[in-house]
This record gives sequence, C-alpha cells and structure tokens, in this order.
Amino acid sequence: MIKIAVIGFGNIGGGLVELMERNKTLIARDCGCEVDIKYIVDIRDFTGHPLEKKIVKDFNTVLGDPEVSVVAEMIGGSHPAFDFSIAALRAGKHVVTSNKEVVANFGEVLLKTAAENNVAYLFEAAVGGAIPIIRPLRESLSSDNILAVNGILNGTTNYILTSMVFSGKSFDEALSEARALGYAEADPSADVDGIDTCRKICILSALAYGTIYPSELVPTEGIRNITPRDVSDAAGFGASVKLIANTRKTSDGKIMISVAPRFVPAENPLYNVRDVFNGILVSGEAVGDLMFYGRGAGRIPTAGAVLADIVEIIKHMDSKQLPPPVWVRGGSETLADAASEKSRFYCRVKGRRVPDNIISGKHIYSDGETSFVTVETDLAELEKQLAGYEVTARYRFI
Repeated sequence: MIKIAVIGFGNIGGGLVELMERNKTLIARDCGCEVDIKYIVDIRDFTGHPLEKKIVKDFNTVLGDPEVSVVAEMIGGSHPAFDFSIAALRAGKHVVTSNKEVVANFGEVLLKTAAENNVAYLFEAAVGGAIPIIRPLRESLSSDNILAVNGILNGTTNYILTSMVFSGKSFDEALSEARALGYAEADPSADVDGIDTCRKICILSALAYGTIYPSELVPTEGIRNITPRDVSDAAGFGASVKLIANTRKTSDGKIMISVAPRFVPAENPLYNVRDVFNGILVSGEAVGDLMFYGRGAGRIPTAGAVLADIVEIIKHMDSKQLPPPVWVRGGSETLADAASEKSRFYCRVKGRRVPDNIISGKHIYSDGETSFVTVETDLAELEKQLAGYEVTARYRFI
C-alpha cells in the first residue's frame, strides 16, 4: 500500500480527497496497489468531519513518517508551499502540486532538489486545470523543436470576454456576472490583470525551452481596458478578442514571452474557445500545430490532474523512470523584446483620417472614431505611422 499526504484541505485539496475516496478501486487497479491518504495537513479545525482522524496541523508529522511516499501540496501561494515542498523532496518524498505560483517562482530549485534526491516533482495541474499539457511537453514533444506556444490560460478572463461578445455587456458588467457565478474572486486582480496567465506561460515556456523567467520580466497586460467597441470591431474584422499568452524562440536564440489581449482570427483554433474553457496551441517543427482544449479550472477537473500525477509516480516508483526536467533561471539578457515582434495590429483613432499606407482592407467609422487593421509591422514602425493621431485602442493580432 502506498501512503500519501495532502497538504491543504481547501477547494482543490478537498476535491483531491473526494476523488481519491470515490475512485479507490480504479486507482488501485491502475497503480497495481492500494493508495491511502494517511494525513491531511491543515491549520483549521474539522471537528466532526468523516476524515477528522487523518487531519493534522503540523507538517513535521508528514516529514517524520517514512511511510508517506507522496506529498500533494494544495496550499497555493509561495510560502509555506515552497518550504513544505522542498523539505519533502529533501526527505525523499515525491511531490505533486497544482500551485502555479510556486512552480513559476521556484520551479528550477524544486526540480533540481527532486533530481538530487531521486524523486519526482510533478505539476500537471498548475497549467490548464484538467488539460493534459505539461506531460506532453515534458515527454511526447521533448525531442521536437517547439516553435511557439499560444494559449488562453485563464477561464475567468475568457468567460468575461465571452460574455462581452455574446451579451453585449461592458467589462464591469461581465465581471459582476462572473463573480455571481463563482468564476471570479472578490479581488479578481490576478485573473483580469494577467498575473495568473503570466505565471502559467512562464511554466510552459520553461518546459518548451528549458529556462524559467521571472514573471516580472514578462510584458503583461490584462483585460480591464477592453470595451464593447473593441469586441464589436473584432467581429467586424472576422476575429474575437482573447487574453493570449505567447512564447517562442526568436532567430537569435532568445525567448520571447508576452501576455496581452489579442485579436484572434476565425481561422485560428483559439477563436472558438469560449466561457471558462482554456485552449493551448503548440507549434512544433515536426508535429506542426497541436491544439489542447478543455476546462482550465474547477475543483474536480484540477484535482483530477493532480491525481494523474500521483498515479504516474506510483506506477513508476520502482523503475525510477521519472527523471524530472532541469530548468535554469533566465534573466533579461536572454529575453527578446516583445515589442519587436511583427504582427498585424487593430487600431482605433479619433476622427476619419487614417494612415492609408499601413491599412490592410476595410476600416470602420463609428461615434467619431475610425478603426482599422494594419499590414504586418512592428511596434516601432506602427508608432511612427500613428504619430499625429489620437489613438484610443491598439491590439495585436495573434
């Protein structure tokens, strides 16, 4: 029998415990042995709970118990999640997590520590919820040259933008609706300002290219400034507005990472990703374009991804076939300037006068403003062409 400990009995931790209790027979069949939760670590009291006898408040109880082979860190945030995780790895225990913040901030340290102690540190649930994206990048695509990763990685923002498209709501109205439905937190800053998305794309970029970059180095723009006019113009130009995370390797070997609202044309697979769903488009030199789609959040879907990591560890525990990837921490010197990326732009300016030499196709005039799409250009050239115009909106196409 394999014994595990769940650290944090909140939304995702509770979902993991529920899933493991519900699917005990299936898990045992898949792993070839029974899997039991020996401890649930949480500082709160759960008097009268059916699992009350398993709940402890001191993490050292887990560290000191040689029977515990796998630790599932479900706390969230950087600390004490990092401290507990690295202590467990040093104690020779495998660790799984759904915590994108701790992976983005300390992933290279935790992976190095796991390798040094011949254990695994897995985090499938940290990006994309139930979508299996970490494992394909880590294993199936590890020998391919990844050209780019583009993704809708936050269900809250995607729900808000979808509501603006189909209900004609303003950002504030759509956000209120998302809160009422439980999709947005009371403080939605991490979601709507792109912070959550940034952490996730930093993780995907590290899996693709081996270097993890601090999120503060990544140009990040959220969706607060998206207006109904932006949404309607996008439709008029055959596109939809999405919060897109992007990473790719440039011709000089640097890595480009960005998070921003972008116009997604109808022919792109990400165009139809709606509501709380996530979509991730991976472009590889050998495999071409691969689309990963599914629920990017939620108690049980995310817990399911955590459980998949636990099962993977147990199935390979004896064979030692789980060598973790090794990352290095990158700095600004190896990051490409996202502003130098060439793309088409959606622009809106005051008045009817427009810079004809960069317009591609039609333009739309309404309420004293003219919107248009440019030919492919970089930001410096665009700003040069727009000098003298009062610009009210500007977004890249994907």
